Amino acid sequence: MEITTKSYKHCDVVTVTGRVDSSTAPKLSDVLDGINANGVYKIVVDMSGIEFMSSAGFRTILAAQRTCKRYNRGELVLACIPQRIYEAFELTGFVPLFTIFDDLTSAVGYF
Repeated sequence: MEITTKSYKHCDVVTVTGRVDSSTAPKLSDVLDGINANGVYKIVVDMSGIEFMSSAGFRTILAAQRTCKRYNRGELVLACIPQRIYEAFELTGFVPLFTIFDDLTSAVGYF
């Protein structure tokens, strides 16, 4: 798994590629927690390069969403979710919990 981050004026974009499973999810969690520690609570996660996401990945994304929304400081939004991953989001009931965009430009423009 590879993670890259890019800061914009109103939010940070985290691009994740590869597999997010129990061995790589802690790395993603550390990146998201680090962004929050820097005082940024508006995050876009670009999921276009994700090949597989386990329950550990879902848990990491949900925990980061809760941290961002705490005290109405911000939100974590998802962009470019592959169809197979989106179907897993539907099965787990996570779709209503997140704002989801089909393209990265719209997701960044949301903030």
